[in-house]
Amino acid sequence: MAVASGAQSTSYLPSQEPRRPGLSPLAAGILIGLCAAKLLLHLFTSVLHYGYFRDELYYMDMARHLDWGYVDAAPLIAVYSKVALLMGGSLAALRILPALAGVALVALTILITRELGGRRYAQLLAGVAILLCPAFLLVDSLLTMNAFEPLFWMGCVWVVIHILRTGDSRLWLWFGLLSGLGLENKHSTLSFGFAVAVALLLTHHRSEFRSRWIWIAGAIALALFLPNLIWQVRHHFPTIEDLANVQREHKNIVLGPLAFVKEQILDMHPILLPVWLSGLLWFLRDRRWRVLGLTFVVFFVLMEVAHAKNYYVFPIYPMLFAGGAVVIERWLARRAAWTRAAVIAVIVLTTFPAVPLVTWMLPPERLLAYQDAIGIRLSKTEVGHESRLPQSIADQFGWPEMVGEVAEIYNALPPEERTQTGIWAGNYGEAGAINQFGPAFGLPRAWSRHQNHWYWGPPPQVYKNLIVIQWSLEDVRDNCGSFQAFEHFQRFGMGEENAPIYLCRGVTFDIQQIWWHSHHWN
Repeated sequence: MAVASGAQSTSYLPSQEPRRPGLSPLAAGILIGLCAAKLLLHLFTSVLHYGYFRDELYYMDMARHLDWGYVDAAPLIAVYSKVALLMGGSLAALRILPALAGVALVALTILITRELGGRRYAQLLAGVAILLCPAFLLVDSLLTMNAFEPLFWMGCVWVVIHILRTGDSRLWLWFGLLSGLGLENKHSTLSFGFAVAVALLLTHHRSEFRSRWIWIAGAIALALFLPNLIWQVRHHFPTIEDLANVQREHKNIVLGPLAFVKEQILDMHPILLPVWLSGLLWFLRDRRWRVLGLTFVVFFVLMEVAHAKNYYVFPIYPMLFAGGAVVIERWLARRAAWTRAAVIAVIVLTTFPAVPLVTWMLPPERLLAYQDAIGIRLSKTEVGHESRLPQSIADQFGWPEMVGEVAEIYNALPPEERTQTGIWAGNYGEAGAINQFGPAFGLPRAWSRHQNHWYWGPPPQVYKNLIVIQWSLEDVRDNCGSFQAFEHFQRFGMGEENAPIYLCRGVTFDIQQIWWHSHHWN
């Protein structure tokens, strides 16, 4: 049912000039109400039954070592974590930050819908979709850079929409600012920027590259990214080495094209497929918005070819939800008024059962029973995931208990022996847990050669004894004069953590000499 409208626009909907409707009191109420619901949902579920996520402990260690770059992260995640530390470093202080990012995304999606010409119903529909989308509920429940990534990307999209509507190329300066900050949040913004550039070149909007403003915007983004880029150069591009190691070691589960598409549909929730898919089709068929549709297509193909994890695509969906809400609003305008309420009701009723799976609403036993009852489990993204629970939950278990066990071993030593005993952690989660909970037990700082912890070493002294976590029995026998094994088991944690903790006496190597010989980046 494509309808042509003049020489400049083709759409499968009745053509109408995208408007910018005023934010009426009712529209403002919709925005505030949905934002409040989002915030309350996370506030009442984020700290109920679980603890610090493995990566959150690592990021807090980053906050204790602020720098312009890290092996496996851009610098802003350390800044977010530093804010949490300044607020006390509690779990609630950590989790309020991604919750607020999620609130901002709901608001931004509604505003994008408004820019695309959506009226109150479209704004409500887009806001409800983002609020209840399982992917964003999960992302906004943990302090990671993934919670903030959609804000930078959708901020860029909002700018692009303004440019497409008004023709004001000076607005590219804002795109440069937001994309530059996005790069300091997560390096995948490079792929997003590439997708936008390709999309512009594939449409008549390629003329934007004849404007000086888009090149100045590129210079602004590069200037903001430059400190991290210099850090990478000075450290011989450790992030590239890290990514290569992940691929070589087959750490992540690789999905074929059809499986990748299937996972995206499930992650967004199947009932929301008509919303974002109609948005994508509208963008691709409407000449004015085709840049947005092609941006998604280019980015999606790029992620599939790169064998990316499912969640790498999540940040680009809000613009599709906004576009789809506009499409559905116009389609329902010709139908009975009750159908609009019915669509919202169906979305709420069908997405709500997924909420306990992607928030920390239920304790583990009840969550496992709930998964069995509804027959739905979150998919694995890493080959080494061994737990009855999803990794996002399993990695929140066992850290205080592990630190308590290490403290028992350490504090049982005579005082003179304690001063000669260090703690060696196998990965950044264990090191982060020791550094977060250990001071309360009188534990010294943990050392590790995993990820950026390698740069924070070596220890200032050569230890005679080590308490080692995640060493194999062979490693202990080869490097210790004598040793004691202490069993460690966490029922709901990750299987890799259920290994003995060893007290290694008479260490046979000089930790300072061997430190720089190898590192563990994966």
